[in-house]
Amino acid sequence: MTAKAGERRLQILQTIASMLEQPKGEKITTALLAAKLDVSEAALYRHFASKAQMYEGLIEFIEQTVFSLANKIIAGENSGLRQAESMTVMLLGFAQKNRGMTRVLIGDALVNEDARLQTRINQFMDRIETTLKQALRIAITQGELPLEPGAEARANTLLCYVIGRWQMFAKSGYARDPMAQWAEQAEIFLGKKAGA
Repeated sequence: MTAKAGERRLQILQTIASMLEQPKGEKITTALLAAKLDVSEAALYRHFASKAQMYEGLIEFIEQTVFSLANKIIAGENSGLRQAESMTVMLLGFAQKNRGMTRVLIGDALVNEDARLQTRINQFMDRIETTLKQALRIAITQGELPLEPGAEARANTLLCYVIGRWQMFAKSGYARDPMAQWAEQAEIFLGKKAGA
């Protein structure tokens, strides 16, 4: 694929992400996307075989970005508790910086699209939960958290919290900051003040 073709693919994905940022959240059709890019629908299909493939491109971006950041957190932090806190903050911050991607993460943008896209998001969530669980197991081993509730229950609770914050952010037209009140809520979820 030429650099120009790669640039066009990126431009298509960026345009979809930008369209997803609109609070009204209209359904994105290839006709609407082509009109925004001022190209024909056929031109879109030269770069992607289907609309589902376009959404897969967005999901790949999410996966690469989030897990790259998670790996940096794990590599740079020995405390399991701080790993879990930093990952939670990173997930909330990702939504804050990537509004359109938030609608993909909560499945809002995937309604009436190929079912395999939601399956892939579900797998992404499972991986996030596993990553949080590993950090929380370390925290328990290091004595930063009590044995009960266990790492599995804590990781699931944190993930549910993050998904809930993403939902509130997207459904409020991006008015409800996903990071709001985290400092106080960190104490509820992790038994400590945020950043302490």
